[in-house]
Amino acid sequence: MNQADICHAYQIMKNGGLKDENIIIFMYDDIAKHVENPRPGIIINHPEGGDVYAGVPKDYVGDDVNVNNFFAVLLGNRTALTGGSGKVVDSGPNDHIFIFYSDHGGPGVLGMPTFPYLYADDLIDVLKKKHVSGTYKSMVFYLEACESGSIFEGLLPEDINIYATTASNAYESSWGTYCPGLYPSPPPEFYTCLGDLYSVAWMEDSDKHNLRTETLKQQYQLVKTRTAVNDTYLFGSHVMEYGELELNMQNLFLYVGSNPANENATFIDDNSLSSFSKAAVNQRDADLIYFWHKYQKAREGSSHKLNAQKELLEVISHRLHIDNSIEFIGKLLFSSKQGSEVLKTVRPAGQPLVDDWSCLKSMVRTFEAHCGSLSQYGMKHMRSLANICNVGISKEMMAEVSAEACISIPASQWSSLQKGFSA
Repeated sequence: MNQADICHAYQIMKNGGLKDENIIIFMYDDIAKHVENPRPGIIINHPEGGDVYAGVPKDYVGDDVNVNNFFAVLLGNRTALTGGSGKVVDSGPNDHIFIFYSDHGGPGVLGMPTFPYLYADDLIDVLKKKHVSGTYKSMVFYLEACESGSIFEGLLPEDINIYATTASNAYESSWGTYCPGLYPSPPPEFYTCLGDLYSVAWMEDSDKHNLRTETLKQQYQLVKTRTAVNDTYLFGSHVMEYGELELNMQNLFLYVGSNPANENATFIDDNSLSSFSKAAVNQRDADLIYFWHKYQKAREGSSHKLNAQKELLEVISHRLHIDNSIEFIGKLLFSSKQGSEVLKTVRPAGQPLVDDWSCLKSMVRTFEAHCGSLSQYGMKHMRSLANICNVGISKEMMAEVSAEACISIPASQWSSLQKGFSA
């Protein structure tokens, strides 16, 4: 669903008049031609939507989608690239930059299809360097990920001409939408969610409005309402904004263009986007939806059924292993009574997740060395690892309790460290 979001965003910009030379795409690109794609070569982002994959540039795909290349592209540093098309953000002081990032996430961290993952402190450092270089007039950052608010909370300066919105606050999940078994559901041949709620909200708004007149603030308010599911927050999250908020009075056209077909569309304050009371799935459970429906739809007694069952059991086993390991580590460090309380502590709004980011990365590496990869699911425990740092636990103590908590690691792809550490 993340790749569908990225492809859809490209179509908005392309229809808005932007040239490919001014659009840079990062996506793993393993969906369109995957053997399990019911429509080979096609990606959809809506149950009744058309192909959003057509014409999408393949600037950085596969293993070229990594933190190093992302930062090099953003800073316009071609010499730091490893693979890919070579396109970078070669911007000047009068340029407006738009970044849309959609992936899994956790407190203080964003997913990548490769290791290591992207950490908030490193991203903020790069954004500051971009500002110091004087190579943009303003920047807008739309971020789709669980706990995405933690990437900017207490970290993004308010005076570097950057405005950011996130799918969720610093301590809640974001949501997938157009999922099997829900309404509206994808076509019956699909057993995956087609998109993410926040992403679908801003893009479906962009599809139908005149972005020459609609402001970032107007879109933010619409997206916030839809993603909150009419302010109930049932199957929804708190869309947030950070940075230089005054920039949200600018028109969206400056960043993503505007489709000429929408030039007669008039934006009024009571515009609304479709909202569905039970149309979303916690983003972290979207893979369970996929594996469960894959198992359900496989023919009884077939090898496909057995393989699907094996995959489902492996992912559940991995989740239980990660959850139980973190919980046990908390008890070993802080006692059975206080362990859960310490690990789940949420800092006051405006404070960053952790004081020492190097400590957090060290704790991640130590945990994974003894307990296996956190993986995309395990990102949810980044707050626990950050809190271990915040109370002053040493790396040596963390290694000792991790070794005690994790006598063995389930042998599956979910626990593999063949690709490296998350930090």
